Amino acid sequence: MSEGVPQAERIATLDVVRGIAVMGILVMNIIAFAMPTAAYGNPAAYGSQSWLDYALYDFNYLFFDGKMRGLFSFLFGASTLLVIERATEKGENAARIHYARMFWLLLFGLVHLYLIWWGDILHHYALIGFILFLFRKMNVRPLIHTAVGLLAVQTALFASVAWDAKRTELLVTSGHANKAVTQQYANYRDFFGQPPPTVIAAELGTHRGDYPAVFADRLKKEAATPISTLFIVGWETLAYMLLGMAMLKSGMLRGDWESTRYRRWLAIGAGVALPGYAFGAWWMATHHYSTSAVAAGLTVISTPFRPLAIIAWASALALLARHGGAVVARIGAAGQMAFSNYLGTSLICSTLFYGYGFGLYGHLSRVQCYLLVLAIWGLMLLWSAPWLARFRYGPMEWLWRSLARGRLQPLRRPGGEFAIATQ
Repeated sequence: MSEGVPQAERIATLDVVRGIAVMGILVMNIIAFAMPTAAYGNPAAYGSQSWLDYALYDFNYLFFDGKMRGLFSFLFGASTLLVIERATEKGENAARIHYARMFWLLLFGLVHLYLIWWGDILHHYALIGFILFLFRKMNVRPLIHTAVGLLAVQTALFASVAWDAKRTELLVTSGHANKAVTQQYANYRDFFGQPPPTVIAAELGTHRGDYPAVFADRLKKEAATPISTLFIVGWETLAYMLLGMAMLKSGMLRGDWESTRYRRWLAIGAGVALPGYAFGAWWMATHHYSTSAVAAGLTVISTPFRPLAIIAWASALALLARHGGAVVARIGAAGQMAFSNYLGTSLICSTLFYGYGFGLYGHLSRVQCYLLVLAIWGLMLLWSAPWLARFRYGPMEWLWRSLARGRLQPLRRPGGEFAIATQ
């Protein structure tokens, strides 16, 4: 997520990668907007069960699940370092600007989390971002080594989750579970598995209700989310941010590598990650999307392969940015306005799906949801470039930048200044 920088200081590769990330993350988030919670990770939990629905789930698991979130984290780390570097070069107080940015991002995120949508990621990035400043002077290798250590911790944590899901599942199905184990398994089942009709009906009823009902439910369920998310996925998030800083310092995210180097890392990343994810998809399918199988597929199986998948995505998109063209330019514009586009999709989707809007919650299949994704992508590509032709920043980028610096930033652009570099 970027607050926006002046046009002359933009890095085309970063903008294009960020544009695909903000578009790609909607591929996963749309299900969280449209269906009960378990459907996000389990195609058997709710809705249409056609072969196409399962095929789309597998495709998204292979190419999008976790990768777009990780790519966003990469970019957040890189963008944060870039802001710090540029502030330092200009003789500004880099620490003050950084912590002001994180403070306001935290507030934006909490408003988004509690007032608009439960799946907010901004508050989490802000909390991790508060400690990110400490790593700004690290060289590439120490950043990578630290990230690998954090990912090892995350993998171990996810392994314990997958194991406990399997343990409680076996105890419940064998009839040897006590009350505490039964409740723990129910928690896993309602998130990873196939919840009973009563749980599904409760979620449908809440999200098809009016705003006070949706808000009250969100406030109750997400009260501890900012803290719990730190412990559950914070290790991974920080790791990807550090890798993003390393990739910026190495020149990868600046577009400085030779094309052969990008192709090499694309081949390595995809060559290792895709078979790993294919195994995860096979594992979940052959175990009929049981609670423990999905828990393993979404955590311990996928986590070791995710960094290479993200690097493969970043390498491919760097090559795309180098190729250029009108469509790439529009993707770059969407990336320049990633903050505005991210929040904009939440406003669109919450209005479309929740009861206080058009009430489509639970009524669309996966196939229909992805057709909607294409339409929203079209909106992003259509509005971002014309906006940036007139203004220096996206609306939320401008607000964030102004608040972080304590003064209104110039918004309107002098005529003819705008052009997205894609070379």
